[in-house]
Amino acid sequence: MLVYSHRPEVRESIIEAVGRRPAPDVGRVTYTEASGIAEVLAACDAGEADLLVLDGEAQPTGGMGVAKQIRHEIIDSPPIVLTVRRRDDRWLATWSEADAVLVHPLDPIEAAEVVAQVLRDARAGTLTRS
Repeated sequence: MLVYSHRPEVRESIIEAVGRRPAPDVGRVTYTEASGIAEVLAACDAGEADLLVLDGEAQPTGGMGVAKQIRHEIIDSPPIVLTVRRRDDRWLATWSEADAVLVHPLDPIEAAEVVAQVLRDARAGTLTRS
């Protein structure tokens, strides 16, 4: 799982909230951290990320824009979970074509459940994208 934010403390909060084993049936997750868009795109191009968790507030390129770019430029892109600061910004995740949204401050139970469900859906081939 790749976690993208320009801020190390945001990456850490995402990793801590999701945990190493979000659900027993999805197994243990291994994290790769990315602080720039080039790292995210390289990991996607190489097929190294089974799930992306993108910070919608990352700078200079926000996770919403990165998600949109990945959806339009990478065939068979990995599933994407977007984090936002305001609940009102959830609609932007729809525009960015993210598979799920989490709102800061992250609730560890919700974060683990959302990530686990996206992983399950991806493995089952049942992700629905706009």
